[in-house]
Amino acid sequence: MMAAIRTSSGPNKAWRTAWMTNAVSADRVPSQRTAPALVALATSHPFAEPGIAADLDLRETEIETGFARLAETLEAVAPQQFDPGFPERVVAKLAGLDIAADPAWFEADWRHPLDMSAVHARCVTRLFAQLVETGSERQRYACEDGEPVEMLIQRWGFHAVDITPCADGRLAGLLGAVLRIPLSIVTTRRSYAGSTFSVARSLRDWETVELGRWRTGHPNAADAPTRYLKIGVYHFSSLDPFHEGCAAHGSDTDAARDALHDRLRQFRAAVEARHGAGDAVALLLVGLDTDTDAIRVHVPGAAGEMQAYRFVDAAELHGQTREMGREAAKEAVRRVVADCAGVDAEDEATEGMRWFCGYLLKNNIAQVEAVLRRHNGPYPVKGHDEKLIVIGDPVDDVQLRNLAFQAQMQSVEEGASDLAVGVRILSGTSEGTVPVLALKVYDPEIPGDREACEVAARRMAYAVRSRLAEAPVVAEPALRSKSGGRIEFLDATSGGVSV
Repeated sequence: MMAAIRTSSGPNKAWRTAWMTNAVSADRVPSQRTAPALVALATSHPFAEPGIAADLDLRETEIETGFARLAETLEAVAPQQFDPGFPERVVAKLAGLDIAADPAWFEADWRHPLDMSAVHARCVTRLFAQLVETGSERQRYACEDGEPVEMLIQRWGFHAVDITPCADGRLAGLLGAVLRIPLSIVTTRRSYAGSTFSVARSLRDWETVELGRWRTGHPNAADAPTRYLKIGVYHFSSLDPFHEGCAAHGSDTDAARDALHDRLRQFRAAVEARHGAGDAVALLLVGLDTDTDAIRVHVPGAAGEMQAYRFVDAAELHGQTREMGREAAKEAVRRVVADCAGVDAEDEATEGMRWFCGYLLKNNIAQVEAVLRRHNGPYPVKGHDEKLIVIGDPVDDVQLRNLAFQAQMQSVEEGASDLAVGVRILSGTSEGTVPVLALKVYDPEIPGDREACEVAARRMAYAVRSRLAEAPVVAEPALRSKSGGRIEFLDATSGGVSV
């Protein structure tokens, strides 16, 4: 019989031995690993989605190829920088990579050679912007077993889903790959180093959603018996837990988990203190193993409480259900989630949350299977490999592990510690200049909002360069409409603030 996992912060024995040789105590996990037994099976897991996995693999290959071609192109043209007509030729070559470059970047003479590392950083932000503009992830996963997920979410008792992951780039594919949640149901997604979100900002997000329910009946009527679901996601490394965990918490999984758990409870307390509506908020704590994409879901009990060592591990479930039929596997997930919650599988009071947890686990098991089959084991790169840092407002149109370190902030002063973590990470993985995109999203329906966001974006870019004057950083201010579309880069030397 399957049971919910109640263990220490280290990976459980069954999972550890499936992924690695010479398994030792749960206190320390060796970095060596072998392919899991799963790859030898002739059939895939019943939850596998080979079509989706193929699409994700293709998108990843396209993105990685784009960044590789950019580096190769700049390396090839660098020796020609003093030749006549060089700027125009390089701009034309980059246009072939869908990168809109400025000829002024390539003006050089022998006394003032180009800083090719800084040029590369600028091109990285433009390539990222192009990926965002052509992103196709927003409507993926819109249906679950033939039913619109938006309807299912409300049937499970939730009218809004607010997700806070860590800013770590290894969580950059959280929605589109790890959890496989359609972006359309996510009301808010903001990332912070260590997942330490602003309670005050989250309270304002809650107030905005609830006001919309009262004024417009969106996403449902204010008197509908549904709740606002706040999800916090911490992360850890099963292969190298003492070095490749959450940098903001010193790779201490217990500290990362407990800090986020406390912050979630503070959010509910804030809603109760300000509006007397703490019971209108549901909380969910999720852990992510960045080596395998397997999640731990801390299923709430009957009273809504969560415990640090009470969770369902998708890695464990993957192994226990891989030889079952699809319906039998779904029933197994349903029962193990109920066991973790400490309730009967038919308990009506907790049914909605348990169905949602099962939905996440089923989706995630499909991702675990995809990682296994593509890499014949865990990810070959267990550490950081981010391409850039995005500060300011979030952008989710491109979902890919290790694409960007995203840290949401209203100002660099407010998010200084998050920015420092991101710069330290990217500086440690590359000797080149760190690209920083200072992005603000404006609402075109609000008079003056675009102008205000432009000032804010310029101010953030200027603050990055001032604060990190000794670090190799290129900060680019940019805007994007709330309705989506392209990212608009601002002239970094105009608008009253020199950046």
